[in-house]
Amino acid sequence: MKPVLIAGPTASGKSALALEIAEAQGGVIVNADASQVFEGWRVLTARPDAADEKRAPHHLYGHVPFTQAYSAGKWLRDLTPFLDQSNDRPIIVGGTGLYFLALTEGLAEIPETRDEIRAEANEMRIAGNLKAMIADLDRDTCAKIDLQNPMRVQRAWEVQLGTGRGLAQWHAETPAPLLSLDQTHALALDADTDWLNKRIAQRFDMMIELGALDEARANLDRYDTNLSSCKAIGAPELVSHLRGERTLSAAKDAATIATRQFAKRQRTWFRARMKRWTRVSLPSGRN
Repeated sequence: MKPVLIAGPTASGKSALALEIAEAQGGVIVNADASQVFEGWRVLTARPDAADEKRAPHHLYGHVPFTQAYSAGKWLRDLTPFLDQSNDRPIIVGGTGLYFLALTEGLAEIPETRDEIRAEANEMRIAGNLKAMIADLDRDTCAKIDLQNPMRVQRAWEVQLGTGRGLAQWHAETPAPLLSLDQTHALALDADTDWLNKRIAQRFDMMIELGALDEARANLDRYDTNLSSCKAIGAPELVSHLRGERTLSAAKDAATIATRQFAKRQRTWFRARMKRWTRVSLPSGRN
């Protein structure tokens, strides 16, 4: 059977759909969410719980140490064994569009960013110096990336400075993908905005009830905004509450707004970049 790919915005029910398919048709569920790969944030990143893990095998969830850097390239290497046809069919599910594009369109083998360049880039991004970063990029790269996204600009700047070549040039030399789209059943969940926003608000309240604040408290001593793991939505807001910088109510409101904004960017990205995927409109009777 062909591998199943399920992409969609946060809180759209991707994990529940993957579990339904695994139970009905067999297969193993493999994570394609850049926040859920890290240990330390099971509740805050809505990773499948122990009960779900008993219903079907789950892989690449919480397998990366909290302080370790991670990338789409590393995810591809971790995913590769599950694409072996002698294994159970993978049901690859998540909200990180870059992971899916790397899988089905290929990924340029860009050298690792040196620590000193990453540190300088972090300082510039945090200081809000995006215009200075953009000024250093070549024209083709500027035309290719979202210049309103600080992390995309930072990544392009790091590549430009570290390799002497623009990100667009690296992408132009992308090798063949591990899995072409026509070898898969590719589903893109397309959620109604009002429906999704209600789910986002309800889910964050539920996360607090299930212990998200306790998770933030447990990670407080190692929390660092430069770590990829600490970019999980809701983490900055809950940490600021624990540090006495805002009330819990204000933290919840801020996290909910950030999640809605993130979901909007995801929907826009999926619609633009996943036009060949089968669209699944939500709500469709699924809660």
